[in-house]
Amino acid sequence: MQKEKYTFEDLLEIMKILRAPGGCPWDREQDHESLKKYLLEEAYEVLEAIDLKSPEKLCEELGDVLLQVIFHARVAEENGQFTIADVIHCVSEKMVHRHEHVFGKKHADTADDVIELWENIKKKEKGSKNQTSVLKDVPAILPALMRSYKVQEKAAKVGFDWDNVEDAWKKVREESDEFYEAFINGDLNKAGEELGDLLFAVVNVARFLNIQPELALTGTVNKFIDRFEYIESKSREAGRDLTEMTLEEMDLLWEEAKTKL
Repeated sequence: MQKEKYTFEDLLEIMKILRAPGGCPWDREQDHESLKKYLLEEAYEVLEAIDLKSPEKLCEELGDVLLQVIFHARVAEENGQFTIADVIHCVSEKMVHRHEHVFGKKHADTADDVIELWENIKKKEKGSKNQTSVLKDVPAILPALMRSYKVQEKAAKVGFDWDNVEDAWKKVREESDEFYEAFINGDLNKAGEELGDLLFAVVNVARFLNIQPELALTGTVNKFIDRFEYIESKSREAGRDLTEMTLEEMDLLWEEAKTKL
């Protein structure tokens, strides 16, 4: 099935063949549950491609995400649930309905106006009778930092929010002190609870500053790995194993890495 230029229909046919008798054994074994982790991985790889500012990699990774959508749709079709055509119809209908300021009679002059319209429309769509149900609608499977951010955003819509970022900062310091006190007292269960409160408070500050904490932490993890790699490369240049170095020696190289990288 070699072609110079494949189309969307070709991709659908390829997946159909892979899932058919005589197709790929691995592909035939998959279901919605087993595919969950791959969709998550591919989504994060799209974010990485954006961070790298690589159009080529972004194109590739978006294709991998599209493949996951096609895969799930194919599994659903085989189970008599829905088809890729239903998926396309559903999202198109949703986009038109949620953009009443473009396709209907509503008006929205700013991005904030649009967000307010979206929230009201989504609340009606889901039949939410109160704001608590709106908070509960934030998927529990989201990474905790991302879920915290979204829950706080929705709570703020009804005025449950700090007046300014300085007040949010005070809460961070308060939660930090409580976490430290629980740690000093040796109460690990309480310390775990207070750590959650501290992280939640930090997310609140991030929200005020329009910083996505999930992405910020991802950047820090990558930065840590880069600096650790620098330390390890320097130890190899010196003919030593990392385990032979003292913490003080590694810390000096860490500070050097901060300057050079």
